[in-house]
Amino acid sequence: MVDKHLGDKIPEFSKNEAGNQSVGLTNLSAFASGPGIRSIGEVLAIISVAVIIIGGAEFAIRTMEIPQYVMPPPSAIVTALFTDFEFIGPHLGYTLVELFAGYFVGASIGLVLAAVITQFPFAEKIVAPYILMLVTTPMLALVPLLILRFGFGYEPRIIAVALASGPMVMINAATGFRRVDLAKIALARSFGASTFQIFLKIRVPMALPMIIVGLMIGAIFGLLTAVGAEMVGGGFGLGNRLTTFSATLQMPQFFAVILILSILGILIYVFFFLVGKKWASWES
Repeated sequence: MVDKHLGDKIPEFSKNEAGNQSVGLTNLSAFASGPGIRSIGEVLAIISVAVIIIGGAEFAIRTMEIPQYVMPPPSAIVTALFTDFEFIGPHLGYTLVELFAGYFVGASIGLVLAAVITQFPFAEKIVAPYILMLVTTPMLALVPLLILRFGFGYEPRIIAVALASGPMVMINAATGFRRVDLAKIALARSFGASTFQIFLKIRVPMALPMIIVGLMIGAIFGLLTAVGAEMVGGGFGLGNRLTTFSATLQMPQFFAVILILSILGILIYVFFFLVGKKWASWES
């Protein structure tokens, strides 16, 4: 007989609903298990749509003679990206340092807390209110206070990134740790498996899809927080460049930085897409 406490009171879904999966941030396997691009025709269609959108924007802006300080054409943005990259590049490095450092700290703490509250339900009652506060509080509101305490260096930004990314990782990882097959746990216990062995051999593998989703969301939130913190205070980083270019009406350079941030976000998604395809595609 299966112990009723093994599931930690998680919601259950019938097998009839398993085939009706929707695409979303909480279902990474829906992306990872897709067929991908299967023909040259699909490649040409994707390129054609991109050319139409970019070319249409270029044509519309030039035809309506919109000033560059209002909305630069795509060609001016790309030109600014290459001609001014020597001034933007160092600030990209500063932002990446803040992102990687804060994300590493936040994600590590989030994974540890997820494991703890899964194994010790009473700990969740203690930690949950503070996690909810972190999730619902904009981290940018804390940046001025962090600057007053730690100055205008890396420290306040790294802390803000960690506080923004950690709860996202923890929530998704904890959800994954609870998505267990009770029969497998009961079988493992019947063979004398310890709690740690069950967690390592059953809970962790079954939680991988949700862990990867949490890491992806945490990285995206971390990037947004890092840029926002740089805009609030400090003399370096891509966020600082956005503020400077906006104040001096250098809009091609401004949108060039926006383009760099968009590329960073896409790279984050692609990285976790590939990780999910390799390690979590079995869920589909």
